[in-house]
Amino acid sequence: MKALLQRVREARVEVAGEVVGSIGPGLLVLVGVEPQDTQDSVSRMLHKLLNYRVFSDGAGKMNLSLRDVAGGLLLVSQFTLAADTRSGLRPGFSTAAPPAQGEALFENLLQQARAQHASVASGRFGADMQVHLVNDGPVTFLLEN
Repeated sequence: MKALLQRVREARVEVAGEVVGSIGPGLLVLVGVEPQDTQDSVSRMLHKLLNYRVFSDGAGKMNLSLRDVAGGLLLVSQFTLAADTRSGLRPGFSTAAPPAQGEALFENLLQQARAQHASVASGRFGADMQVHLVNDGPVTFLLEN
């Protein structure tokens, strides 16, 4: 599982002109599910997302987590994140999980996140989404299990 997290001042996802998920300050996370991922991968990734220290403390150091700052979490499925880009000029998608597995694990991530964190929103799996964000920093990290 790969997660591209971006610290944001605000973010929202639209599908067909309708806002389906939005947050204020927090993390926008693009999630790519790979064939070898399991429920355990989901739990490990969520632990990282909620506890990864990417927010500044009073001294300006990245010492605070999403939990510490009670920020929003916007999860967006993005199978292209799992693409194989090592060779050629066109991505390969054999490294991404099949749609049914990807959706099941993404939905599990979303359910676990909602059970463990107060402010959680999401895009819509498999939809053509427009993602709007104000990146804070910018601060962007690629997390992998």
